[in-house]
Amino acid sequence: MRSKFFLILILAAAVFASCEDKKTSTQNEVETMLEEPIQPDSSRLDNTKVEEVVEAEVEQEKRKGPLLVQEELIPFLMEYAKEHDENRVRIKTRFGDIDVELFRDTPLHRANFLYMVDQDYYDGTFFHRVSEGFVIQGGNSDNPDTNKKRHRIGEFLIPSEFEAGHRHVRGALAAAKYSEQNVSKASSPYEFYIVQDPGGAPHLNNDHTVFGRVISGMDVVDEINKVPTDESEWPLRNIHIEMEIID
Repeated sequence: MRSKFFLILILAAAVFASCEDKKTSTQNEVETMLEEPIQPDSSRLDNTKVEEVVEAEVEQEKRKGPLLVQEELIPFLMEYAKEHDENRVRIKTRFGDIDVELFRDTPLHRANFLYMVDQDYYDGTFFHRVSEGFVIQGGNSDNPDTNKKRHRIGEFLIPSEFEAGHRHVRGALAAAKYSEQNVSKASSPYEFYIVQDPGGAPHLNNDHTVFGRVISGMDVVDEINKVPTDESEWPLRNIHIEMEIID
């Protein structure tokens, strides 16, 4: 009888210990889940790490145009400008549309911008920099597809067109540029910005080429200029861009 009693006590202790182990295990899992960081809307990727993969994939893609190189750029853009008379583009965002007019006296920049729209380059890129009270800048993203498009189109710079005399007034559309090893102040073919400051940005005159202006949608520019950003002025929620030629 006494042996049966001890056997029952041993079994009860084992069951209790098992329940405690399960409880502890479940509690640890919950605590681990709560401690895991919440992922941001879009992680900032280093596109340079995928360049080898990009180059291989680009080779398999069917090009919509030639691979542009610096030596052949000006003749190509001048011919493209003659063949394409359009000078109005619509920039679509979740905040609304921004319509821009491209100046005809900056033919290289006008042709390049139209060519990029025709190549669908801007679709899927972002307004990736928002400097409150200053500018909104677009044409880049943290998506590897953007890097693939750049490899497909080519690596080159657009000669500045300061002689046209356009200024950085509010609503000016201008080309971004690389600051290093760029004494000629040539423009990036891919990135652009719109001046939001009511007083303009005169300190940028003859430093960046202004090649267009906003003709509709400055209220959209103002709304985008208010979005919260991180320390590098990248919006906390990506602002996707799509473009189409309207005239």
